[in-house]
Amino acid sequence: MSKVSTYLNFLQDTEKAFNFYKEIFGTELMEPGFMRYGDIPVQEGMQPCPEDEKNLIMHVELPILDGHLLMGTDVPRSMQSQITQGNNVYIMLQPDTRKETRKLFDALSKGGTIEQELQDMFWGDYYGSCTDKFGVHWMFDCTEKAS
Repeated sequence: MSKVSTYLNFLQDTEKAFNFYKEIFGTELMEPGFMRYGDIPVQEGMQPCPEDEKNLIMHVELPILDGHLLMGTDVPRSMQSQITQGNNVYIMLQPDTRKETRKLFDALSKGGTIEQELQDMFWGDYYGSCTDKFGVHWMFDCTEKAS
């Protein structure tokens, strides 16, 4: 079933923030818990993760209210991205199908900026991100496999 979640970007305090949110909402992290940048398998043409960034959080999910997921990541300095108020929150769309994912991605990115084109990712999902023409940040993640 399709769903929407909220994605938060932090400099280096995702773990602290999500432990705080766990206490507030009284829920537990979704499996596998805190996924770290040091856990990413190095692929051909990819730079290995800098030693001082290996323990940063690549991804985490916490159910909060009525099935809504709060997700988060640390944005490593090596990615040369700056976190400022306003670009640290994304609306995460998780459509059921690749077709629906592509349709929503194309519509929301039209007149905006594509940050990452939709593509199959190492964790097995079809993923991409964009900022719409109004400055709203969107992430897309579809678990349907390519046919």
